[in-house]
Amino acid sequence: MSSQASPTLSLKGIGASPGVAVGHAYILDRKRVRTPKLRLAEAEVDPERQRMRTALELSDQQLSDLKDQISRTEGPEHALILEAHRLMLHDPMFVDEVNRLIVEDRINAEWAVRRVARKLKHLFDNIPDEYFRERRSDVEYVADRVVRNLLGQVVDEEVSLPDHAVVVAHDLSPADAAMLVRGGQVAGFVTDLGGHTSHTAIVARARSTPAVLGAGRASEQISPGDLVALDGTRGIILVNPSEEQLALFQETMRRHQESEARALAAKDLPAQSTDGFRIRLVGNIEFPEELPSLLAHGAEGIGLYRTEFMFLDRKTPPSEEEQYRAYRQVLEAMDGRPVTIRTLDLGGDKVPGKGRHEKEPNPAMGLRAIRYCLSDRALFRVQLRALLRASVHGHLRVMFPLICGMSELREARSELEACRTELGRAGVPLGKRFQVGIMVETPSAALIADRLAQEADFFSIGTNDLIQYSLAIDRQNREVAYLYKPLHLSVLRSLRSIVTAAKDAGIPVSMCGEMAGDPIYALVLLALGFDELSMTAGQIPTVKNVLRQASREEATRLLATAMELTTAEEIERYVRTEMDKRFSSEG
Repeated sequence: MSSQASPTLSLKGIGASPGVAVGHAYILDRKRVRTPKLRLAEAEVDPERQRMRTALELSDQQLSDLKDQISRTEGPEHALILEAHRLMLHDPMFVDEVNRLIVEDRINAEWAVRRVARKLKHLFDNIPDEYFRERRSDVEYVADRVVRNLLGQVVDEEVSLPDHAVVVAHDLSPADAAMLVRGGQVAGFVTDLGGHTSHTAIVARARSTPAVLGAGRASEQISPGDLVALDGTRGIILVNPSEEQLALFQETMRRHQESEARALAAKDLPAQSTDGFRIRLVGNIEFPEELPSLLAHGAEGIGLYRTEFMFLDRKTPPSEEEQYRAYRQVLEAMDGRPVTIRTLDLGGDKVPGKGRHEKEPNPAMGLRAIRYCLSDRALFRVQLRALLRASVHGHLRVMFPLICGMSELREARSELEACRTELGRAGVPLGKRFQVGIMVETPSAALIADRLAQEADFFSIGTNDLIQYSLAIDRQNREVAYLYKPLHLSVLRSLRSIVTAAKDAGIPVSMCGEMAGDPIYALVLLALGFDELSMTAGQIPTVKNVLRQASREEATRLLATAMELTTAEEIERYVRTEMDKRFSSEG
């Protein structure tokens, strides 16, 4: 093994699945196939449409076969994404538009597919939610499959990976990611595209495989066989590291593995400080497939179950029965542990079957989340009825997103109670009354938290949006993303105010944003007095280790000193220095 075959290269991406890995690069070339562009004679139109039908049928059969394979080996939940791709193949927005271009513009099917895919991808550009923006890739995966079938090229080619391979690719489809992790040879993932909510990230986290995504031109800069060291927490990639760098990385990996092993061994122990302050550590999920990993890492419940995935890539919204089955599955799997389900957090232009809406100039502040649900009561009630029915099967908590004022909370609760009465009169079995909380993620909610705490059963702070709105920072804008500072004094004061309001009212307060799972902030959150922190499975062991090795008294002193400082840079430098002193051996 030569670590100096090529010059050492340092790359930075998005830490999408925590953990450290070292292995040799396996370059997976899944770049988009070149698309021929041809004009058709009139007599060629009908044969071209038939060629398109054949390619669609073949694509559908391939996805069905792949779904069956993955269901047998990985469980049915992994296959849900492929079912969404099958639905996309039959979507009139896709099929009818391709046929129209073939007939009216007289262009070949491959060209028509690419044009329609580009148009559909643009529909996702206006979405404030990162998870749903990532769905642009799904359109690309489906279009690429159809084009490859039109050209008679091989799709879903199985690859034989060496052990401890670091898979490097421009991008990975859900099929690629799910198939690759089956064999157990993947040490880590590096991709040019993607982010924290892409399918590769979801699969990697579900399998506890370190991943750095969105790494620019990594697939062009890394050569087959290069030694790659990656840190899936910090988003760092070292290619052909020096012996000294490699030794440091391997030491970090060793400490991380030891730390995780200790934490996993202690997974049933409480996250309790040395002076007895208890914090419940729970998990964030998008898909039920993430549940086994959460439980293996000691999650005491689910702090955020995003329900939007059920509304994705389909022609009509999910029925009450479909939603009920999905919620029931998660509640039963968690076996009495608390499950916090967030009601729909989408804008009206993303809800299937609702027709086209005008493109909003500022979608992050537009008609979305609870605002949209209260503007479409019928859609909202379907979800509320499903939740009420599912409450029989476990420990359910429901929370409403983007609450900005008391009127919204009262209206939402009123709808819930109306649905409860309606189902009760119909004799439908219902569980006992469950807690109904809100996400505190806007400055307005933070400022009136004392009033909201009088009528909410719990708070869950969504720090991603709270920080974005408080500091007027668009995290997706690279020009200003550096200003996103979780330790900004205004953010800390806001968090303290929200927690104080909750404590004064006697209701629990949780955090489910990215800040909750970063161990750097663990003592700050311990000092603030959070009852619960919700994060991804792989983050739980490290955060628990930090909490179990510190006292709340020393955490309170750390926070007090930090809040005497003024700039975000000063506060962050101080907190990081103190955390390094205490926990540098934790990896």
